[in-house]
Amino acid sequence: MSIENRTVGSKLFNAANASLLLLFSLITVIPFLYILAVSFTSPAEVVKGGLLLFPKEFTFAAYQYIFSTDTMMRAILVSVYITVFGTAINLFFTSITAYPLARSTLKGRRTILLLVLITMLFSGGMIPTYFVVKAFGMINTYWSLMIPTAISAFNLIVLKNFFQQIPDGLEDAARIDGCSDLGILFRIVLPLSLPAMATFGLFYAVGHWNTYFNAVMYINDSVKFPVQIVLRQIVLLSQDQIGDSTTQQDPEDYLPQTIRMASIVIATVPILLVYPFLQKHFAKGVMLGSVKG
Repeated sequence: MSIENRTVGSKLFNAANASLLLLFSLITVIPFLYILAVSFTSPAEVVKGGLLLFPKEFTFAAYQYIFSTDTMMRAILVSVYITVFGTAINLFFTSITAYPLARSTLKGRRTILLLVLITMLFSGGMIPTYFVVKAFGMINTYWSLMIPTAISAFNLIVLKNFFQQIPDGLEDAARIDGCSDLGILFRIVLPLSLPAMATFGLFYAVGHWNTYFNAVMYINDSVKFPVQIVLRQIVLLSQDQIGDSTTQQDPEDYLPQTIRMASIVIATVPILLVYPFLQKHFAKGVMLGSVKG
């Protein structure tokens, strides 16, 4: 094949890729734009139906209704608390477990790794886990949403692989200077592992922010509900109030739909704001941690 044909083929291939990526991007973005537009649209405009991508009658009525009580704000603060402290617990326990497993001198290393891998395939089940959480007195506490998920086996394995890529000479030099194992971890290893820590911190943070099932199981006090539980209650309430939209004529009947969309925006935007700050570390951390076995 001539160079000209290969060049034309490459251009067609790049154009097809760009078109597909643009299509997938629109499929991803348009639903969110619709939710955002409806949340700022007046009920009268929502009654007309159709695909709303830009609000024609801009209003904050739905957001004013949501924040008219302290329920949503309290739920957001609860989710922020769980996300911040839960992520800190995750990174701490994952790093102090992955570091010794990354050292070939650890006795019983293969056995421990095998036990970690088994947890990725089998689990005790929902009911035994509930009894364990209850036995430790964590029912109806925030600890029940952070301690049982303190370490992810997958993240542990990848972080171990990342630590194995750090040259042994740095640790040997630190030991000559009298640095302990914990000192090497916190002064040498972790500062060199910021891309990986940022990546897994993002994974853990998204998991804590979106926590739902564990909160349903372990939290009984409505004051301690995270934002996802409150969002579910609002969605269910709005569905009950809306009913069959084809039989309703009053524009005010569609106000619950705008409230539902506004709740989704409130629950989604905070965690989205974290991505730009960690984006530069995201791909680098995952790729470096997955090269060496």
